[in-house]
Amino acid sequence: MRFVKLGNSGATVSALGLGCMTYGDPHRGTHGWTLRESESAPILRRALDLGINFFDTANVYSSGDSERILGASVLKQARREEVVIATKVHGEMAPGPNGWGLSRKHILWQVDESLKRLGTDYLDLYQVHRWDPSTPLEETLETLDGLVRAGKVRYLGASTMYAWQFARAQALQQARGWSPFITMQAHYNLVYREEEREMFPLCAATGTGVLAYSPLARGRLARGWDEVTMRQRRDELGHSLYAGSEEANRAVAGAVLRVALRHGATRAQVALAWVLAHPTVSAPVLGASAAGHLDDAVAALDLRLSPEDLDDLEQDYTPRAVAGF
Repeated sequence: MRFVKLGNSGATVSALGLGCMTYGDPHRGTHGWTLRESESAPILRRALDLGINFFDTANVYSSGDSERILGASVLKQARREEVVIATKVHGEMAPGPNGWGLSRKHILWQVDESLKRLGTDYLDLYQVHRWDPSTPLEETLETLDGLVRAGKVRYLGASTMYAWQFARAQALQQARGWSPFITMQAHYNLVYREEEREMFPLCAATGTGVLAYSPLARGRLARGWDEVTMRQRRDELGHSLYAGSEEANRAVAGAVLRVALRHGATRAQVALAWVLAHPTVSAPVLGASAAGHLDDAVAALDLRLSPEDLDDLEQDYTPRAVAGF
């Protein structure tokens, strides 16, 4: 395993992070394709065996069951100081106006709930899952700073917002002396590259580490573009993220196959190697529904793409509307 720093921080993580949206009771929350604990635990243990020490989840995944499974399968297997646990706050966790968002009330409630579900007394990385226009930004950032000062959180991160919003938050943190966001978790892969326009240059300029989520386009780049899995049939968000641009998407997927054949690699390894090659990306955060997916992903760390490979992979991309916000 290779290890990297998260942006300008001293935090060290594996160069591949494991996203845990896949793990949780399929009857809880909105993801009916998730894996129960008995199916998830072997995958999480395999991640530890391969040297992956960075695990990313969110309170809203399977209504908290993802956090519970992560804590039971990882924090009871590894020494706490050896792993980096990231979770998120924003999504709806209860009905009513205070059941979601980035208010002081909601954050202070949910950080304690996440700690209980995970079975730990601190979070390594606490991320705002989305922007909350209904709460004053100062309230959100001061509350997050308080969590760091209280020792409940080591570092702060953000996810999925416009660059102007992130720049505004970072400027306010610096002006007030509040704990900064050290990471931005951004949707990024060969068929969705819109973050290259503004967010990546901002992160490069501020030394913010990028955590690239959906690096395989929710599995679409790991197989033929027209192959459909059970998850894909039931993944409504995935349909919205990659709807349209079918001709360009199919052409990019074809390039992934060509490059994979040239290197004797899998499609997933090529798609991951391309994300890993971006200098602003600290670590891709990938999902895995089988232990073998992780072995495949770790092999991508040794795959070096040539300039010709990169040209082939990138030439068919077409601009598209911002998605996932």
